Amino acid sequence: MAVSSTFGGAKIETLLVSNTTSSSMSMSASASPATIGLLCKTAVAQPKRCHLIKNQRSISRIISREVASDAFVQTVDDKVGSTNAASASSLSALEQLKTSAADRYTKERSSIVVIGLSIHTTPVEMREKLAIPEAEWPRAIGELCGLNHIEEAAVLSTCNRMEIYVVALSRHRGIKEVTEWMSKTSGIPVSEICQHRFLLYDKDATQHLFEVSAGLDSLVLGEGQILAQVKQVVKVGQGIVGFGRNISGLFKHAITVGKRVRTETNIAAGAVSVSSAAVELALMKLPESSHATARMLVIGAGKMGKLVIKHLVAKGCTKMVVINRSEERVSAIREEIKDVEIIYKPLEEMLNFAAEADVVFTSTASETPLFLKEHVTDLPPVCDTVGGLRLFVDISVPRNVGSCVNDLETARVYNVDDLKEVVAANKEDRLRKAMEAQAIIGEESKQFEAWRDSLETVPTIKKLRAYAERIRTAELEKCMSKMGDDIPKKTRKAVDDLSRGIVNKILHGPMQHLRCDGSDSRTLNETLENMHALNRMFSLETEISVLEQKIRSKVEQNQK
Repeated sequence: MAVSSTFGGAKIETLLVSNTTSSSMSMSASASPATIGLLCKTAVAQPKRCHLIKNQRSISRIISREVASDAFVQTVDDKVGSTNAASASSLSALEQLKTSAADRYTKERSSIVVIGLSIHTTPVEMREKLAIPEAEWPRAIGELCGLNHIEEAAVLSTCNRMEIYVVALSRHRGIKEVTEWMSKTSGIPVSEICQHRFLLYDKDATQHLFEVSAGLDSLVLGEGQILAQVKQVVKVGQGIVGFGRNISGLFKHAITVGKRVRTETNIAAGAVSVSSAAVELALMKLPESSHATARMLVIGAGKMGKLVIKHLVAKGCTKMVVINRSEERVSAIREEIKDVEIIYKPLEEMLNFAAEADVVFTSTASETPLFLKEHVTDLPPVCDTVGGLRLFVDISVPRNVGSCVNDLETARVYNVDDLKEVVAANKEDRLRKAMEAQAIIGEESKQFEAWRDSLETVPTIKKLRAYAERIRTAELEKCMSKMGDDIPKKTRKAVDDLSRGIVNKILHGPMQHLRCDGSDSRTLNETLENMHALNRMFSLETEISVLEQKIRSKVEQNQK
């Protein structure tokens, strides 16, 4: 039996009470039964809502403990437990308190939230456990949107970052659910994730993604690969229900920002990439006299591996072995890069050719290490002319080379976190260039926020126009019927046009006050106040809040 048109208290009993509960339930029981008894009496006045929720236990799992704070729960129990026969005025006050809490919850505006862990905040050992392969992004989006307070989602998982973007129906509850999901999928305790994560909301989340797309948040300032990765998020998200209007719009706008920053500023001029930094790091660790003679092995011929090969060639390398699952990509690279001896070998021969290499670059999507301590122990030592150490430069996340290899006296392992040593040298110069990019990002952020704000008033605009159109057509039909059937078409059209013109002029003022495009000095709160006022004046509001509808929809989906 439904209690009210909104959630009415701290627990599920405030929304629903059992159909088997008698309206004559004793008021002398303990706090919780007494609460139910009071709500049963209130519910008698609204039997028409009974059909809205059929399964109380299911809805309980969705919104139990969600409507109000623990302080509110205590307030309700104290009020109920203090007397066995509450007066009518007490009941009224209690219902007002419940309604107030319900309104705060169900009318809370959806937030864009980013829950992220990046190279700036989190070690690679943790990032690799959280990493989600691109092929798994659709599944991850589906699971995230299956959470109670998440409406839309996207995953940006690269070697330097793991960021989840969501539209949360309730900000704090959504963050809690996503963090628990991350813990479940990675095996990392929630407490540890919370120590390293960063949280950004709405405008800050928007600006962060724009900075990421522009290369301002990268380990290598201005690097271009991140823009391609943001584009891939949009490509993968197309057709996925959870990659909705807000998140899709955010990422598409981020692509525009990334392109504009690179076109209108010099931030990408001379910018290094993760791959080029890996090559620089390897050369820094080798004796300068061995740069031209060191034997190079590249494992993985994807985008990162291809860039490693190009940068090795740019540094004067004329011969290298490339290990890959298939020869197709290696052949394409060989066609593109002339006058360089690129030897292809299958993955099965990896250890054999690692034994002949002085420097091993790894950049594969393997989720398990390719090299462990026991693999490297059996490799023959390298000559003293290259420093006496076999170098492993691992730019994969998850890592391709186990950190245990560092325990050996004959080898050294470097991963993406070690690249900071290389990029620190040229970062100061590009920080100056980043100032130019920030102006563009600020401008684009305002445009996106105005677009998103406009979505808030779209339903009211549509309903108000529909309301006015119903009145116009009804009155027009009355007028035409009185004038008879012999009215010329020209006259009919003139009257119809006149009625449309009158309606449009009347609606012009209200519509102007619902605009969120930044064309005037109105704040979003003022615009939303105008929207709520119009909803009340013309009875445009739906009977059930949007959030309540979404929660109930999730319950129905879970029951199927």
